[in-house]
Amino acid sequence: MTLPAVFFDRPFAHRALHDARYGRAENSPKAIAAAIDAGYGIEIDLQLSLDGIPMVFHDYDLARLTTGKGAVAQQTASQLGTTSLRHDGDGVPTLEQVLSQVDGRVPLLIEFKDQDGQMGPNVGALGAAAASILRTYDGPFAVMSFNPHAVDELRHLLPDAPRGIVTDPFKRNEWATLPAHVCDHLRGIPDYDRTGACFISHNQDDLDARRVAALKSAGATILCWTVKSKQIELRARKIADNITFEGYLA
Repeated sequence: MTLPAVFFDRPFAHRALHDARYGRAENSPKAIAAAIDAGYGIEIDLQLSLDGIPMVFHDYDLARLTTGKGAVAQQTASQLGTTSLRHDGDGVPTLEQVLSQVDGRVPLLIEFKDQDGQMGPNVGALGAAAASILRTYDGPFAVMSFNPHAVDELRHLLPDAPRGIVTDPFKRNEWATLPAHVCDHLRGIPDYDRTGACFISHNQDDLDARRVAALKSAGATILCWTVKSKQIELRARKIADNITFEGYLA
């Protein structure tokens, strides 16, 4: 399995083309519309609501991005839909709403946020809930997660969908909530073959890592996150096949 050509011909807007200055929150309908209008691919994040609905939202808690409080997982989809996104005014959208909005016009990179808390096997119901929706979507999409267990589950749930692992050097000061042995394990990207992945999306600061080079030599597609300037983009593209960006127009 490989990523289709459409995943290489345009950069991906990280959490859609968000910009608080223009009233476009992360993962919001307005940011998604802006990305479509600009012709960019779109990277989005999934979390699960209390009533089992996949929501397009990055954080586990509402405080940073919305006027609400508390955990996303403790709110129903209806409640989240009426919780205003900061600097935007829209509510938190469902995956179904976003798919209807995009309607196949641009490719989607869909990140499943870790539901285990420790990058372990307790991935919960998010994968199954999202897969039941994605099976009927006709547009181009690929799925990915930091948690290899989630990627492996998606191998069974969506066997025909391109899938990848979101990867990182997993420095202890940046991943304080994870045990050291988990960071050490994930750093080496040992689950690439086991999960049937065809790409990684790696931290752009670490693209010169030996493991990244080895995967690229073996035929893996290398994407990266998150590019925040034209200068960083030029450097990243020397290794990465495509980029995810924010804060400027790639």
